[in-house]
Amino acid sequence: MTSIDLKVESIEAPAERIRSVVLVSAGGDALPPYEAGAHMEFHLPDGTTRSYSLIDFEGDCAAPKSYRFGIRLEEESTGGSSYMHGLGEGDTVTADAPKNDFPLATDDAPSLLIAGGIGITPMISMAAALKSAGRPYSLHYAMRDRSAAAFTGRLAELHGDRVSLHFDDEAGGPLDLSGLVEGAEEGAHLYVCGPKPMIEAARSAAEAAGLPSGRIHFELFDAPADQEGDTAFEVEIASSGKVYTIPPGRSIIDVLEEDGEDLIYDCQRGDCGICQTDVLEGEPDHRDVVLSEEERAGGKVMQICVSRARSARLKLDL
Repeated sequence: MTSIDLKVESIEAPAERIRSVVLVSAGGDALPPYEAGAHMEFHLPDGTTRSYSLIDFEGDCAAPKSYRFGIRLEEESTGGSSYMHGLGEGDTVTADAPKNDFPLATDDAPSLLIAGGIGITPMISMAAALKSAGRPYSLHYAMRDRSAAAFTGRLAELHGDRVSLHFDDEAGGPLDLSGLVEGAEEGAHLYVCGPKPMIEAARSAAEAAGLPSGRIHFELFDAPADQEGDTAFEVEIASSGKVYTIPPGRSIIDVLEEDGEDLIYDCQRGDCGICQTDVLEGEPDHRDVVLSEEERAGGKVMQICVSRARSARLKLDL
Protein backbone atom coordinates (compact mmCIF):
# COMPACT_ATOMS: atom_id res chain seq x y z
CA MET A 1 0.00 0.00 0.00
CA THR A 2 1.39 3.42 -1.01
CA SER A 3 1.83 5.83 1.88
CA ILE A 4 1.32 9.58 1.62
CA ASP A 5 2.82 12.34 3.75
CA LEU A 6 0.19 14.92 4.60
CA LYS A 7 0.23 18.31 6.34
CA VAL A 8 -2.53 19.78 8.47
CA GLU A 9 -3.97 22.79 6.66
CA SER A 10 -6.81 23.64 9.04
CA ILE A 11 -8.73 22.37 12.06
CA GLU A 12 -12.28 23.16 13.13
CA ALA A 13 -14.55 22.02 15.97
CA PRO A 14 -17.99 21.44 14.40
CA ALA A 15 -19.46 19.80 17.52
CA GLU A 16 -18.61 18.69 21.04
CA ARG A 17 -15.62 16.29 21.07
CA ILE A 18 -15.40 16.36 17.24
CA ARG A 19 -12.59 17.82 15.14
CA SER A 20 -12.73 18.46 11.42
CA VAL A 21 -9.20 18.11 10.08
CA VAL A 22 -8.21 19.21 6.57
CA LEU A 23 -4.96 17.77 5.17
CA VAL A 24 -2.97 18.62 2.05
CA SER A 25 0.05 17.00 0.46
CA ALA A 26 3.17 17.72 2.52
CA GLY A 27 5.23 17.92 -0.67
CA GLY A 28 2.74 19.70 -2.89
CA ASP A 29 2.02 16.61 -5.00
CA ALA A 30 -1.38 15.79 -6.46
CA LEU A 31 -3.52 13.75 -4.10
CA PRO A 32 -4.92 10.37 -5.17
CA PRO A 33 -8.64 10.38 -6.00
CA TYR A 34 -11.19 8.36 -4.08
CA GLU A 35 -14.85 7.35 -4.20
CA ALA A 36 -17.69 8.04 -1.80
CA GLY A 37 -17.45 5.81 1.28
CA ALA A 38 -13.64 5.56 1.17
CA HIS A 39 -11.33 5.79 4.16
CA MET A 40 -7.63 6.21 4.88
CA GLU A 41 -5.42 4.36 7.36
CA PHE A 42 -3.31 6.70 9.49
CA HIS A 43 0.01 5.57 10.93
CA LEU A 44 0.27 6.39 14.63
CA PRO A 45 3.53 7.02 16.51
CA ASP A 46 3.18 3.71 18.42
CA GLY A 47 3.25 1.74 15.16
CA THR A 48 -0.50 1.03 14.99
CA THR A 49 -2.96 2.37 12.45
CA ARG A 50 -6.45 3.86 12.62
CA SER A 51 -8.91 4.37 9.78
CA TYR A 52 -11.09 7.45 9.21
CA SER A 53 -13.62 8.10 6.46
CA LEU A 54 -13.03 10.84 3.93
CA ILE A 55 -15.54 13.69 3.83
CA ASP A 56 -16.48 15.17 0.46
CA PHE A 57 -19.20 17.83 0.63
CA GLU A 58 -19.27 18.89 -3.02
CA GLY A 59 -18.48 15.76 -5.03
CA ASP A 60 -14.83 16.72 -5.61
CA CYS A 61 -13.27 13.37 -4.73
CA ALA A 62 -12.19 12.61 -8.32
CA ALA A 63 -9.59 15.40 -8.17
CA PRO A 64 -9.18 16.38 -4.51
CA LYS A 65 -7.05 19.34 -3.51
CA SER A 66 -7.27 18.29 0.13
CA TYR A 67 -8.62 15.53 2.34
CA ARG A 68 -11.14 16.24 5.11
CA PHE A 69 -11.89 14.00 8.09
CA GLY A 70 -14.20 14.18 11.08
CA ILE A 71 -12.83 12.55 14.24
CA ARG A 72 -14.70 12.08 17.50
CA LEU A 73 -12.56 12.04 20.64
CA GLU A 74 -13.37 8.75 22.32
CA GLU A 75 -13.71 8.53 26.09
CA GLU A 76 -10.32 8.00 27.76
CA SER A 77 -8.69 7.61 24.35
CA THR A 78 -4.97 6.93 24.18
CA GLY A 79 -5.03 5.89 20.53
CA GLY A 80 -6.08 7.30 17.18
CA SER A 81 -8.67 9.85 18.24
CA SER A 82 -6.46 11.45 20.90
CA TYR A 83 -3.57 11.60 18.42
CA MET A 84 -5.72 13.19 15.72
CA HIS A 85 -7.22 15.67 18.18
CA GLY A 86 -3.71 16.62 19.27
CA LEU A 87 -2.63 17.72 15.79
CA GLY A 88 -2.06 21.38 15.05
CA GLU A 89 -1.85 23.37 11.83
CA GLY A 90 1.39 22.59 10.02
CA ASP A 91 1.87 19.18 11.65
CA THR A 92 2.56 16.26 9.33
CA VAL A 93 1.07 12.76 9.34
CA THR A 94 1.45 9.64 7.21
CA ALA A 95 -1.47 7.69 5.81
CA ASP A 96 -2.07 4.96 3.25
CA ALA A 97 -3.76 5.87 -0.02
CA PRO A 98 -7.58 5.91 0.05
CA LYS A 99 -9.41 2.59 -0.16
CA ASN A 100 -13.10 1.77 -0.14
CA ASP A 101 -14.86 -1.06 1.74
CA PHE A 102 -18.20 0.79 1.83
CA PRO A 103 -18.96 1.76 -1.78
CA LEU A 104 -22.22 2.93 -3.28
CA ALA A 105 -24.01 0.48 -5.54
CA THR A 106 -23.67 1.28 -9.22
CA ASP A 107 -27.34 0.94 -10.17
CA ASP A 108 -29.85 3.81 -10.16
CA ALA A 109 -32.04 2.46 -7.35
CA PRO A 110 -32.98 4.87 -4.53
CA SER A 111 -30.58 5.09 -1.57
CA LEU A 112 -31.64 5.29 2.08
CA LEU A 113 -28.69 6.67 4.07
CA ILE A 114 -28.80 6.37 7.88
CA ALA A 115 -26.03 7.74 10.10
CA GLY A 116 -25.52 7.65 13.84
CA GLY A 117 -23.16 10.16 15.46
CA ILE A 118 -19.74 10.35 13.81
CA GLY A 119 -20.99 7.71 11.36
CA ILE A 120 -22.15 10.70 9.32
CA THR A 121 -18.69 11.11 7.77
CA PRO A 122 -18.90 8.58 4.90
CA MET A 123 -22.56 9.46 4.37
CA ILE A 124 -21.62 13.07 3.56
CA SER A 125 -19.58 11.84 0.58
CA MET A 126 -22.31 9.40 -0.45
CA ALA A 127 -24.97 12.10 -0.44
CA ALA A 128 -22.71 14.36 -2.52
CA ALA A 129 -22.06 11.59 -5.06
CA LEU A 130 -25.75 10.70 -5.34
CA LYS A 131 -26.72 14.34 -5.78
CA SER A 132 -24.06 14.84 -8.50
CA ALA A 133 -25.28 11.74 -10.32
CA GLY A 134 -28.93 12.81 -10.11
CA ARG A 135 -29.84 9.63 -8.23
CA PRO A 136 -32.69 9.54 -5.64
CA TYR A 137 -31.63 9.49 -1.98
CA SER A 138 -32.52 10.56 1.53
CA LEU A 139 -30.22 11.02 4.52
CA HIS A 140 -31.30 10.45 8.11
CA TYR A 141 -28.82 11.67 10.72
CA ALA A 142 -29.32 10.65 14.36
CA MET A 143 -27.52 12.24 17.33
CA ARG A 144 -27.96 12.08 21.09
CA ASP A 145 -28.51 15.86 21.32
CA ARG A 146 -27.69 19.13 19.55
CA SER A 147 -24.23 19.39 21.15
CA ALA A 148 -23.23 16.36 19.06
CA ALA A 149 -24.59 17.80 15.80
CA ALA A 150 -21.61 18.05 13.45
CA PHE A 151 -21.89 19.38 9.88
CA THR A 152 -25.68 19.79 10.04
CA GLY A 153 -25.75 23.34 8.68
CA ARG A 154 -23.69 22.46 5.63
CA LEU A 155 -25.74 19.35 4.96
CA ALA A 156 -29.01 21.29 5.12
CA GLU A 157 -27.57 23.91 2.77
CA LEU A 158 -26.47 21.32 0.23
CA HIS A 159 -29.30 18.78 0.43
CA GLY A 160 -32.36 20.63 1.75
CA ASP A 161 -35.29 18.44 2.67
CA ARG A 162 -33.44 15.29 1.63
CA VAL A 163 -31.75 15.53 5.06
CA SER A 164 -33.67 14.65 8.22
CA LEU A 165 -32.15 15.27 11.67
CA HIS A 166 -33.05 13.26 14.76
CA PHE A 167 -32.05 14.18 18.33
CA ASP A 168 -32.65 11.37 20.82
CA ASP A 169 -33.26 13.69 23.77
CA GLU A 170 -35.83 15.79 21.93
CA ALA A 171 -37.57 12.84 20.27
CA GLY A 172 -37.74 10.88 23.51
CA GLY A 173 -35.80 7.93 22.14
CA PRO A 174 -33.74 6.56 19.25
CA LEU A 175 -34.48 6.84 15.55
CA ASP A 176 -37.35 4.65 14.31
CA LEU A 177 -35.26 2.38 12.12
CA SER A 178 -38.08 -0.07 11.46
CA GLY A 179 -40.31 2.70 10.21
CA LEU A 180 -37.62 4.07 7.91
CA VAL A 181 -36.80 0.69 6.43
CA GLU A 182 -40.45 -0.29 5.97
CA GLY A 183 -41.13 3.06 4.29
CA ALA A 184 -38.19 2.83 1.88
CA GLU A 185 -38.92 2.93 -1.82
CA GLU A 186 -39.15 -0.38 -3.60
CA GLY A 187 -35.74 -1.69 -4.62
CA ALA A 188 -33.88 0.82 -2.44
CA HIS A 189 -30.38 0.25 -1.10
CA LEU A 190 -29.94 0.70 2.64
CA TYR A 191 -26.67 2.20 3.93
CA VAL A 192 -26.07 2.45 7.68
CA CYS A 193 -23.01 3.77 9.49
CA GLY A 194 -22.76 4.26 13.22
CA PRO A 195 -22.38 2.41 16.51
CA LYS A 196 -22.95 -1.32 16.78
CA PRO A 197 -26.41 -1.17 18.45
CA MET A 198 -27.72 0.98 15.60
CA ILE A 199 -26.33 -1.38 12.97
CA GLU A 200 -27.75 -4.45 14.69
CA ALA A 201 -31.18 -2.78 14.98
CA ALA A 202 -31.07 -1.71 11.33
CA ARG A 203 -30.08 -5.20 10.24
CA SER A 204 -32.98 -6.71 12.17
CA ALA A 205 -35.38 -4.18 10.64
CA ALA A 206 -34.06 -4.84 7.13
CA GLU A 207 -34.32 -8.61 7.51
CA ALA A 208 -37.85 -8.29 8.94
CA ALA A 209 -38.83 -6.11 5.97
CA GLY A 210 -37.49 -8.71 3.55
CA LEU A 211 -34.72 -6.59 2.03
CA PRO A 212 -32.31 -8.75 0.01
CA SER A 213 -28.85 -8.99 1.56
CA GLY A 214 -27.32 -7.43 -1.55
CA ARG A 215 -29.18 -4.20 -0.81
CA ILE A 216 -28.07 -3.92 2.83
CA HIS A 217 -24.75 -2.14 3.47
CA PHE A 218 -23.12 -1.36 6.81
CA GLU A 219 -20.01 0.29 8.21
CA LEU A 220 -19.26 0.14 11.92
CA PHE A 221 -17.72 3.12 13.69
CA ASP A 222 -17.17 1.44 17.04
CA ALA A 223 -13.72 0.05 17.67
CA PRO A 224 -13.86 -3.56 18.91
CA ALA A 225 -14.23 -3.57 22.67
CA ASP A 226 -13.29 -6.16 25.25
CA GLN A 227 -16.23 -7.64 27.10
CA GLU A 228 -16.41 -8.41 30.79
CA GLY A 229 -15.74 -12.08 31.39
CA ASP A 230 -13.57 -12.62 28.29
CA THR A 231 -11.22 -15.56 28.82
CA ALA A 232 -8.39 -17.16 26.87
CA PHE A 233 -9.17 -19.81 24.26
CA GLU A 234 -7.20 -21.87 21.74
CA VAL A 235 -7.19 -21.71 17.95
CA GLU A 236 -5.95 -24.68 15.91
CA ILE A 237 -4.82 -24.06 12.33
CA ALA A 238 -6.14 -26.91 10.17
CA SER A 239 -3.38 -26.76 7.55
CA SER A 240 -0.48 -27.04 10.00
CA GLY A 241 -1.94 -28.32 13.25
CA LYS A 242 -0.37 -25.41 15.13
CA VAL A 243 -2.28 -24.26 18.21
CA TYR A 244 -2.36 -20.68 19.47
CA THR A 245 -3.68 -19.27 22.73
CA ILE A 246 -5.78 -16.12 22.29
CA PRO A 247 -5.73 -14.13 25.56
CA PRO A 248 -8.31 -11.53 26.62
CA GLY A 249 -7.66 -8.17 24.98
CA ARG A 250 -6.08 -9.63 21.83
CA SER A 251 -7.74 -10.80 18.63
CA ILE A 252 -7.15 -13.99 16.69
CA ILE A 253 -5.57 -11.88 13.96
CA ASP A 254 -3.23 -10.19 16.46
CA VAL A 255 -1.86 -13.47 17.76
CA LEU A 256 -1.63 -15.36 14.47
CA GLU A 257 -0.07 -12.54 12.51
CA GLU A 258 2.52 -11.95 15.23
CA ASP A 259 3.71 -15.53 14.63
CA GLY A 260 3.95 -15.02 10.87
CA GLU A 261 0.65 -16.51 9.71
CA ASP A 262 -0.39 -15.00 6.36
CA LEU A 263 -3.88 -13.59 6.86
CA ILE A 264 -6.27 -11.54 4.73
CA TYR A 265 -8.17 -8.81 6.57
CA ASP A 266 -8.96 -5.13 6.48
CA CYS A 267 -11.26 -3.23 8.83
CA GLN A 268 -10.56 -5.09 12.12
CA ARG A 269 -13.96 -3.85 13.33
CA GLY A 270 -16.10 -6.77 12.15
CA ASP A 271 -17.97 -4.98 9.38
CA CYS A 272 -16.21 -5.65 6.06
CA GLY A 273 -16.28 -9.46 5.96
CA ILE A 274 -12.84 -9.81 4.38
CA CYS A 275 -11.40 -11.92 7.22
CA GLN A 276 -14.32 -14.38 7.24
CA THR A 277 -13.01 -17.87 8.01
CA ASP A 278 -14.61 -21.32 8.02
CA VAL A 279 -14.97 -22.93 11.45
CA LEU A 280 -14.30 -26.68 11.34
CA GLU A 281 -14.71 -27.39 15.05
CA GLY A 282 -15.78 -25.41 18.11
CA GLU A 283 -18.32 -22.70 18.83
CA PRO A 284 -17.60 -19.08 17.87
CA ASP A 285 -18.64 -16.08 19.95
CA HIS A 286 -19.79 -13.75 17.17
CA ARG A 287 -19.13 -10.02 17.65
CA ASP A 288 -19.33 -8.80 14.06
CA VAL A 289 -22.10 -7.03 12.14
CA VAL A 290 -21.58 -9.01 8.93
CA LEU A 291 -23.25 -12.36 9.51
CA SER A 292 -26.99 -12.96 9.44
CA GLU A 293 -28.71 -14.51 12.45
CA GLU A 294 -28.93 -17.78 10.52
CA GLU A 295 -25.18 -17.76 9.82
CA ARG A 296 -24.39 -16.98 13.45
CA ALA A 297 -26.60 -19.80 14.68
CA GLY A 298 -24.96 -22.20 12.20
CA GLY A 299 -21.51 -21.46 13.60
CA LYS A 300 -19.73 -22.50 10.41
CA VAL A 301 -18.02 -19.17 9.66
CA MET A 302 -16.68 -16.28 11.74
CA GLN A 303 -14.92 -12.93 11.45
CA ILE A 304 -11.56 -13.52 13.11
CA CYS A 305 -10.80 -9.82 13.60
CA VAL A 306 -13.31 -9.37 16.44
CA SER A 307 -15.08 -12.63 17.26
CA ARG A 308 -13.89 -15.01 19.96
CA ALA A 309 -14.87 -18.50 21.18
CA ARG A 310 -17.51 -19.94 23.46
CA SER A 311 -15.72 -23.30 23.37
CA ALA A 312 -12.24 -23.96 24.74
CA ARG A 313 -10.83 -24.40 21.22
CA LEU A 314 -11.70 -23.46 17.65
CA LYS A 315 -10.33 -25.31 14.63
CA LEU A 316 -10.17 -22.91 11.70
CA ASP A 317 -9.78 -23.60 7.98
CA LEU A 318 -6.51 -21.67 7.66
